[in-house]
Amino acid sequence: MATDTSFRRPSQLREVWRVKQFVRRVEAEVERRSAPILVLRARELEQVASRSGRRAAHHLERRCLRAFVETAARTLRSDDVIAHDRDCGDFLAALIAPVRAGGGLPDASECRTALARLATAMEAQTGLPFATGWTIVPVSSRDVDVSRVVEEALARGARERLHLSFFATLAHELRTPLTSVRGYLETLIEDQLDRETTQRFLETARAEALRMSRLLDGLFDASSLDPGIPAEEAPRADLQAALAAALNAVAPIAAARRTVISQLGCEGGSILLPPDQLTQILINVLENAVKHGREAGRVYVASTLLENGQVQIAVDDDGPGVPADERSAIFTLAYRGSTSTTSGTGLGLAVVRRLLERAGGRVEVNDSPLGGARFYLRIPAALNEASAK
Repeated sequence: MATDTSFRRPSQLREVWRVKQFVRRVEAEVERRSAPILVLRARELEQVASRSGRRAAHHLERRCLRAFVETAARTLRSDDVIAHDRDCGDFLAALIAPVRAGGGLPDASECRTALARLATAMEAQTGLPFATGWTIVPVSSRDVDVSRVVEEALARGARERLHLSFFATLAHELRTPLTSVRGYLETLIEDQLDRETTQRFLETARAEALRMSRLLDGLFDASSLDPGIPAEEAPRADLQAALAAALNAVAPIAAARRTVISQLGCEGGSILLPPDQLTQILINVLENAVKHGREAGRVYVASTLLENGQVQIAVDDDGPGVPADERSAIFTLAYRGSTSTTSGTGLGLAVVRRLLERAGGRVEVNDSPLGGARFYLRIPAALNEASAK
Protein backbone atom coordinates (compact mmCIF):
# COMPACT_ATOMS: atom_id res chain seq x y z
CA MET A 1 0.00 0.00 0.00
CA ALA A 2 1.35 3.42 -0.94
CA THR A 3 3.10 5.54 1.71
CA ASP A 4 1.17 8.67 0.72
CA THR A 5 -2.10 7.13 1.86
CA SER A 6 -4.07 9.62 3.97
CA PHE A 7 -5.98 8.63 7.10
CA ARG A 8 -8.65 10.71 8.76
CA ARG A 9 -10.63 10.48 11.98
CA PRO A 10 -14.36 11.28 11.78
CA SER A 11 -14.11 13.67 14.73
CA GLN A 12 -11.11 15.55 13.32
CA LEU A 13 -11.58 15.68 9.56
CA ARG A 14 -8.54 17.93 8.96
CA GLU A 15 -6.08 15.53 10.57
CA VAL A 16 -4.08 13.46 8.05
CA TRP A 17 -2.44 10.19 9.09
CA ARG A 18 0.25 8.21 7.29
CA VAL A 19 0.08 4.46 6.81
CA LYS A 20 2.65 3.72 9.53
CA GLN A 21 0.57 5.64 12.07
CA PHE A 22 -2.56 3.76 11.04
CA VAL A 23 -0.79 0.41 11.39
CA ARG A 24 0.55 1.38 14.82
CA ARG A 25 -2.98 2.19 15.99
CA VAL A 26 -4.27 -1.17 14.78
CA GLU A 27 -1.32 -3.03 16.33
CA ALA A 28 -1.83 -1.21 19.62
CA GLU A 29 -5.50 -2.16 19.56
CA VAL A 30 -4.98 -5.85 18.85
CA GLU A 31 -2.64 -6.10 21.84
CA ARG A 32 -5.76 -5.52 23.96
CA ARG A 33 -8.46 -7.08 21.73
CA SER A 34 -9.12 -7.82 18.07
CA ALA A 35 -9.77 -4.95 15.68
CA PRO A 36 -12.43 -5.13 12.95
CA ILE A 37 -11.40 -3.58 9.61
CA LEU A 38 -13.94 -2.47 6.98
CA VAL A 39 -12.88 -2.15 3.33
CA LEU A 40 -14.52 -0.56 0.30
CA ARG A 41 -12.85 -0.69 -3.13
CA ALA A 42 -13.76 1.42 -6.16
CA ARG A 43 -12.72 -0.98 -8.92
CA GLU A 44 -13.74 1.30 -11.80
CA LEU A 45 -11.54 4.29 -10.98
CA GLU A 46 -8.81 2.95 -13.26
CA GLN A 47 -11.33 2.54 -16.08
CA VAL A 48 -12.43 6.15 -15.59
CA ALA A 49 -8.77 7.22 -15.75
CA SER A 50 -8.13 5.36 -19.01
CA ARG A 51 -11.40 6.51 -20.53
CA SER A 52 -11.58 10.14 -19.38
CA GLY A 53 -8.13 10.89 -18.04
CA ARG A 54 -6.45 11.03 -14.65
CA ARG A 55 -7.92 14.39 -13.84
CA ALA A 56 -11.50 13.11 -14.20
CA ALA A 57 -10.64 10.02 -12.14
CA HIS A 58 -9.06 12.16 -9.42
CA HIS A 59 -12.16 14.38 -9.29
CA LEU A 60 -14.40 11.31 -8.93
CA GLU A 61 -12.08 9.89 -6.28
CA ARG A 62 -12.38 13.11 -4.25
CA ARG A 63 -16.16 12.79 -4.40
CA CYS A 64 -15.84 9.22 -3.11
CA LEU A 65 -13.60 10.42 -0.28
CA ARG A 66 -15.97 13.25 0.65
CA ALA A 67 -18.92 10.83 0.82
CA PHE A 68 -16.79 8.35 2.78
CA VAL A 69 -15.71 10.91 5.38
CA GLU A 70 -19.18 12.44 5.77
CA THR A 71 -20.90 9.05 6.14
CA ALA A 72 -18.20 7.80 8.53
CA ALA A 73 -18.76 10.87 10.71
CA ARG A 74 -22.44 9.90 11.02
CA THR A 75 -21.97 6.14 11.24
CA LEU A 76 -18.74 5.42 13.13
CA ARG A 77 -17.44 6.49 16.56
CA SER A 78 -15.04 9.35 17.09
CA ASP A 79 -12.07 7.11 17.99
CA ASP A 80 -12.48 4.90 14.94
CA VAL A 81 -9.93 5.55 12.19
CA ILE A 82 -10.73 5.83 8.50
CA ALA A 83 -8.29 5.71 5.60
CA HIS A 84 -8.04 6.15 1.84
CA ASP A 85 -5.38 4.84 -0.54
CA ARG A 86 -5.25 6.99 -3.69
CA ASP A 87 -3.20 4.42 -5.62
CA CYS A 88 -5.71 1.58 -5.54
CA GLY A 89 -9.05 3.20 -4.70
CA ASP A 90 -9.40 1.53 -1.31
CA PHE A 91 -11.30 3.07 1.61
CA LEU A 92 -10.74 1.56 5.05
CA ALA A 93 -12.09 1.92 8.57
CA ALA A 94 -10.62 0.44 11.75
CA LEU A 95 -13.32 0.06 14.42
CA ILE A 96 -11.15 0.61 17.48
CA ALA A 97 -13.43 2.80 19.64
CA PRO A 98 -13.18 1.49 23.23
CA VAL A 99 -16.92 1.70 23.97
CA ARG A 100 -19.19 -0.20 21.59
CA ALA A 101 -21.87 -2.85 22.03
CA GLY A 102 -21.48 -2.84 25.81
CA GLY A 103 -17.72 -2.60 25.62
CA GLY A 104 -17.21 -5.65 23.42
CA LEU A 105 -16.03 -6.22 19.89
CA PRO A 106 -18.43 -5.06 17.13
CA ASP A 107 -20.34 -8.07 15.86
CA ALA A 108 -20.78 -9.14 12.25
CA SER A 109 -24.12 -7.34 12.01
CA GLU A 110 -22.55 -4.03 13.06
CA CYS A 111 -19.75 -4.44 10.52
CA ARG A 112 -22.16 -5.24 7.69
CA THR A 113 -24.48 -2.37 8.64
CA ALA A 114 -21.64 0.15 8.70
CA LEU A 115 -20.34 -1.16 5.35
CA ALA A 116 -23.78 -0.94 3.77
CA ARG A 117 -24.24 2.66 4.90
CA LEU A 118 -20.83 3.69 3.64
CA ALA A 119 -21.22 1.93 0.30
CA THR A 120 -24.76 3.24 -0.27
CA ALA A 121 -23.72 6.85 0.31
CA MET A 122 -20.64 6.57 -1.87
CA GLU A 123 -22.45 4.83 -4.72
CA ALA A 124 -25.26 7.40 -4.60
CA GLN A 125 -22.86 10.34 -4.84
CA THR A 126 -20.51 8.89 -7.46
CA GLY A 127 -22.50 6.35 -9.46
CA LEU A 128 -19.65 3.84 -9.01
CA PRO A 129 -20.10 0.29 -7.70
CA PHE A 130 -18.01 -0.67 -4.67
CA ALA A 131 -16.72 -4.07 -3.62
CA THR A 132 -17.01 -4.35 0.16
CA GLY A 133 -15.85 -6.65 2.92
CA TRP A 134 -14.69 -6.82 6.50
CA THR A 135 -12.29 -8.87 8.56
CA ILE A 136 -10.89 -9.14 12.07
CA VAL A 137 -7.22 -8.55 12.87
CA PRO A 138 -6.71 -11.08 15.71
CA VAL A 139 -5.09 -10.43 19.07
CA SER A 140 -2.07 -12.56 18.09
CA SER A 141 -1.23 -10.32 15.10
CA ARG A 142 2.09 -8.52 14.92
CA ASP A 143 3.43 -6.36 12.09
CA VAL A 144 0.00 -5.87 10.51
CA ASP A 145 0.13 -6.20 6.71
CA VAL A 146 -2.55 -3.77 5.52
CA SER A 147 -2.54 -5.13 1.96
CA ARG A 148 -3.20 -8.66 3.21
CA VAL A 149 -5.94 -7.40 5.54
CA VAL A 150 -7.63 -5.60 2.64
CA GLU A 151 -7.62 -8.71 0.43
CA GLU A 152 -8.92 -10.90 3.29
CA ALA A 153 -11.77 -8.45 3.90
CA LEU A 154 -12.76 -8.32 0.22
CA ALA A 155 -12.58 -12.12 -0.03
CA ARG A 156 -14.91 -12.43 2.98
CA GLY A 157 -17.28 -9.94 1.38
CA ALA A 158 -17.34 -11.97 -1.84
CA ARG A 159 -18.13 -15.14 0.14
CA GLU A 160 -20.95 -13.42 2.01
CA ARG A 161 -22.47 -12.16 -1.23
CA LEU A 162 -22.24 -15.67 -2.67
CA HIS A 163 -24.01 -17.10 0.39
CA LEU A 164 -26.69 -14.41 0.17
CA SER A 165 -27.19 -15.25 -3.49
CA PHE A 166 -27.51 -18.95 -2.63
CA PHE A 167 -30.19 -18.38 0.01
CA ALA A 168 -32.04 -15.92 -2.23
CA THR A 169 -32.02 -18.60 -4.93
CA LEU A 170 -33.21 -21.19 -2.41
CA ALA A 171 -36.09 -18.93 -1.33
CA HIS A 172 -37.03 -18.31 -4.96
CA GLU A 173 -37.01 -21.98 -5.89
CA LEU A 174 -39.19 -22.91 -2.89
CA ARG A 175 -41.69 -20.12 -3.51
CA THR A 176 -43.21 -21.69 -6.63
CA PRO A 177 -44.05 -25.12 -5.16
CA LEU A 178 -45.26 -23.44 -1.95
CA THR A 179 -47.57 -21.20 -3.97
CA SER A 180 -48.84 -24.21 -5.88
CA VAL A 181 -49.53 -26.24 -2.73
CA ARG A 182 -51.27 -23.28 -1.11
CA GLY A 183 -53.40 -22.65 -4.21
CA TYR A 184 -54.63 -26.21 -4.42
CA LEU A 185 -55.33 -26.48 -0.67
CA GLU A 186 -57.19 -23.16 -0.56
CA THR A 187 -59.35 -24.29 -3.48
CA LEU A 188 -60.13 -27.53 -1.65
CA ILE A 189 -61.12 -25.60 1.49
CA GLU A 190 -63.16 -22.86 -0.18
CA ASP A 191 -64.88 -24.72 -3.05
CA GLN A 192 -67.17 -27.70 -3.19
CA LEU A 193 -65.37 -30.07 -5.55
CA ASP A 194 -66.31 -33.50 -6.80
CA ARG A 195 -64.43 -36.52 -5.48
CA GLU A 196 -62.32 -36.97 -8.62
CA THR A 197 -61.17 -33.33 -8.70
CA THR A 198 -60.46 -33.36 -4.96
CA GLN A 199 -58.29 -36.44 -5.34
CA ARG A 200 -56.40 -34.89 -8.27
CA PHE A 201 -55.75 -31.65 -6.36
CA LEU A 202 -54.50 -33.56 -3.31
CA GLU A 203 -52.17 -35.66 -5.45
CA THR A 204 -50.79 -32.53 -7.13
CA ALA A 205 -50.25 -30.80 -3.78
CA ARG A 206 -48.48 -33.90 -2.44
CA ALA A 207 -46.28 -34.09 -5.56
CA GLU A 208 -45.30 -30.42 -5.13
CA ALA A 209 -44.47 -30.96 -1.45
CA LEU A 210 -42.25 -33.90 -2.37
CA ARG A 211 -40.60 -31.83 -5.08
CA MET A 212 -39.84 -29.13 -2.50
CA SER A 213 -38.06 -31.71 -0.40
CA ARG A 214 -36.04 -32.90 -3.39
CA LEU A 215 -35.22 -29.31 -4.35
CA LEU A 216 -33.79 -28.71 -0.90
CA ASP A 217 -31.68 -31.84 -1.18
CA GLY A 218 -30.47 -30.86 -4.64
CA LEU A 219 -29.64 -27.26 -3.74
CA PHE A 220 -27.56 -28.36 -0.76
CA ASP A 221 -25.89 -31.20 -2.64
CA ALA A 222 -23.39 -29.62 -5.01
CA SER A 223 -22.67 -32.96 -6.61
CA SER A 224 -26.16 -32.98 -8.15
CA LEU A 225 -24.99 -30.13 -10.40
CA ASP A 226 -21.58 -31.59 -11.20
CA PRO A 227 -20.94 -31.05 -14.93
CA GLY A 228 -18.30 -33.77 -14.90
CA ILE A 229 -20.72 -36.70 -14.63
CA PRO A 230 -20.27 -39.00 -17.65
CA ALA A 231 -23.17 -38.93 -20.13
CA GLU A 232 -23.94 -42.61 -19.66
CA GLU A 233 -24.30 -42.07 -15.89
CA ALA A 234 -26.19 -38.76 -16.02
CA PRO A 235 -29.79 -38.87 -14.75
CA ARG A 236 -32.53 -38.71 -17.37
CA ALA A 237 -35.84 -36.89 -17.30
CA ASP A 238 -38.93 -37.62 -19.35
CA LEU A 239 -39.79 -34.37 -21.13
CA GLN A 240 -43.54 -35.01 -21.32
CA ALA A 241 -43.75 -35.90 -17.62
CA ALA A 242 -41.68 -32.87 -16.60
CA LEU A 243 -43.81 -30.57 -18.77
CA ALA A 244 -47.03 -31.97 -17.31
CA ALA A 245 -45.69 -31.40 -13.78
CA ALA A 246 -44.63 -27.85 -14.66
CA LEU A 247 -48.03 -27.04 -16.17
CA ASN A 248 -49.74 -28.30 -13.01
CA ALA A 249 -47.40 -26.21 -10.84
CA VAL A 250 -48.06 -22.93 -12.68
CA ALA A 251 -51.80 -23.58 -13.10
CA PRO A 252 -52.79 -21.46 -10.03
CA ILE A 253 -50.70 -18.49 -11.24
CA ALA A 254 -52.10 -18.82 -14.77
CA ALA A 255 -55.66 -19.03 -13.43
CA ALA A 256 -55.15 -15.89 -11.34
CA ARG A 257 -54.11 -13.97 -14.48
CA ARG A 258 -56.65 -15.78 -16.69
CA THR A 259 -53.82 -16.91 -18.95
CA VAL A 260 -54.33 -19.88 -21.27
CA ILE A 261 -51.24 -22.10 -21.70
CA SER A 262 -51.31 -24.25 -24.84
CA GLN A 263 -48.99 -27.14 -25.63
CA LEU A 264 -48.42 -27.24 -29.39
CA GLY A 265 -46.21 -30.32 -29.60
CA CYS A 266 -43.74 -32.38 -27.63
CA GLU A 267 -40.91 -34.08 -29.52
CA GLY A 268 -37.97 -35.56 -27.63
CA GLY A 269 -38.48 -38.16 -24.94
CA SER A 270 -35.54 -38.34 -22.50
CA ILE A 271 -33.40 -35.37 -21.46
CA LEU A 272 -29.96 -35.52 -19.82
CA LEU A 273 -31.08 -33.72 -16.68
CA PRO A 274 -32.42 -34.82 -13.30
CA PRO A 275 -36.25 -34.81 -13.49
CA ASP A 276 -36.68 -32.20 -10.75
CA GLN A 277 -34.20 -29.85 -12.40
CA LEU A 278 -35.95 -30.10 -15.78
CA THR A 279 -39.30 -29.51 -14.07
CA GLN A 280 -37.90 -26.47 -12.26
CA ILE A 281 -36.45 -25.04 -15.49
CA LEU A 282 -39.82 -25.38 -17.23
CA ILE A 283 -41.69 -23.90 -14.25
CA ASN A 284 -39.40 -20.87 -14.13
CA VAL A 285 -39.76 -20.14 -17.85
CA LEU A 286 -43.53 -20.76 -17.93
CA GLU A 287 -44.07 -18.66 -14.79
CA ASN A 288 -42.02 -15.88 -16.35
CA ALA A 289 -44.17 -16.04 -19.50
CA VAL A 290 -47.41 -15.91 -17.49
CA LYS A 291 -46.24 -13.00 -15.34
CA HIS A 292 -44.91 -10.90 -18.19
CA GLY A 293 -47.57 -11.74 -20.73
CA ARG A 294 -50.88 -9.92 -21.03
CA GLU A 295 -53.57 -10.58 -18.46
CA ALA A 296 -56.09 -12.97 -20.00
CA GLY A 297 -53.40 -13.66 -22.57
CA ARG A 298 -51.81 -16.67 -24.20
CA VAL A 299 -48.66 -18.73 -23.63
CA TYR A 300 -47.51 -21.40 -26.08
CA VAL A 301 -44.99 -24.16 -25.40
CA ALA A 302 -43.57 -26.62 -27.92
CA SER A 303 -40.52 -28.88 -28.21
CA THR A 304 -38.56 -30.25 -31.16
CA LEU A 305 -35.75 -32.79 -31.43
CA LEU A 306 -32.88 -31.17 -33.36
CA GLU A 307 -30.40 -32.91 -35.65
CA ASN A 308 -27.49 -32.09 -33.34
CA GLY A 309 -28.89 -34.34 -30.62
CA GLN A 310 -30.48 -31.59 -28.57
CA VAL A 311 -34.10 -30.94 -27.69
CA GLN A 312 -35.30 -27.41 -28.30
CA ILE A 313 -38.15 -26.10 -26.17
CA ALA A 314 -39.81 -22.83 -27.17
CA VAL A 315 -42.03 -20.82 -24.82
CA ASP A 316 -43.93 -17.85 -26.30
CA ASP A 317 -45.82 -15.08 -24.51
CA ASP A 318 -47.81 -12.06 -25.70
CA GLY A 319 -46.30 -9.46 -23.38
CA PRO A 320 -44.07 -6.46 -24.17
CA GLY A 321 -41.07 -8.65 -25.04
CA VAL A 322 -37.45 -8.12 -24.02
CA PRO A 323 -35.46 -5.19 -25.49
CA ALA A 324 -32.48 -6.31 -27.56
CA ASP A 325 -29.97 -4.64 -25.24
CA GLU A 326 -31.32 -6.55 -22.20
CA ARG A 327 -31.46 -10.06 -23.66
CA SER A 328 -28.24 -11.13 -22.01
CA ALA A 329 -28.70 -9.23 -18.75
CA ILE A 330 -32.05 -10.85 -17.86
CA PHE A 331 -30.23 -14.12 -17.16
CA THR A 332 -28.02 -12.56 -14.46
CA LEU A 333 -28.85 -12.77 -10.76
CA ALA A 334 -31.32 -10.21 -9.40
CA TYR A 335 -31.73 -8.39 -12.76
CA ARG A 336 -35.20 -7.08 -13.56
CA GLY A 337 -35.93 -5.89 -17.07
CA SER A 338 -37.06 -2.35 -17.92
CA THR A 339 -40.40 -3.64 -19.25
CA SER A 340 -41.19 -5.60 -16.07
CA THR A 341 -44.34 -4.47 -14.26
CA THR A 342 -44.62 -7.33 -11.78
CA SER A 343 -42.94 -8.04 -8.46
CA GLY A 344 -40.23 -10.66 -8.24
CA THR A 345 -36.65 -11.42 -7.23
CA GLY A 346 -35.06 -11.54 -10.67
CA LEU A 347 -33.62 -14.99 -9.93
CA GLY A 348 -35.75 -17.42 -11.94
CA LEU A 349 -34.08 -16.96 -15.33
CA ALA A 350 -30.61 -16.90 -13.74
CA VAL A 351 -31.36 -20.33 -12.25
CA VAL A 352 -32.53 -21.55 -15.67
CA ARG A 353 -29.29 -20.52 -17.34
CA ARG A 354 -27.13 -21.97 -14.57
CA LEU A 355 -28.82 -25.36 -14.62
CA LEU A 356 -28.83 -25.56 -18.42
CA GLU A 357 -25.18 -24.57 -18.82
CA ARG A 358 -24.08 -27.16 -16.29
CA ALA A 359 -25.93 -29.79 -18.33
CA GLY A 360 -24.33 -28.64 -21.59
CA GLY A 361 -27.41 -26.73 -22.76
CA ARG A 362 -28.23 -23.06 -23.17
CA VAL A 363 -31.07 -20.55 -23.11
CA GLU A 364 -31.72 -17.45 -25.21
CA VAL A 365 -34.57 -15.05 -25.86
CA ASN A 366 -35.88 -13.54 -29.07
CA ASP A 367 -39.08 -12.00 -30.46
CA SER A 368 -42.24 -14.09 -30.43
CA PRO A 369 -44.86 -14.29 -33.21
CA LEU A 370 -47.34 -13.46 -30.43
CA GLY A 371 -45.69 -10.06 -30.05
CA GLY A 372 -43.90 -10.79 -26.80
CA ALA A 373 -40.84 -12.90 -25.97
CA ARG A 374 -39.85 -16.37 -27.15
CA PHE A 375 -37.49 -18.30 -24.90
CA TYR A 376 -35.49 -21.09 -26.51
CA LEU A 377 -34.17 -23.85 -24.25
CA ARG A 378 -31.71 -26.25 -25.84
CA ILE A 379 -30.88 -29.35 -23.79
CA PRO A 380 -28.92 -32.50 -24.67
CA ALA A 381 -31.20 -35.45 -25.33
CA ALA A 382 -30.44 -38.94 -24.06
CA LEU A 383 -28.21 -40.84 -26.51
CA ASN A 384 -30.86 -43.28 -27.60
CA GLU A 385 -33.24 -40.38 -28.38
CA ALA A 386 -30.66 -38.46 -30.40
CA SER A 387 -29.53 -41.50 -32.35
CA ALA A 388 -33.12 -42.43 -33.18
CA LYS A 389 -33.54 -39.18 -35.11
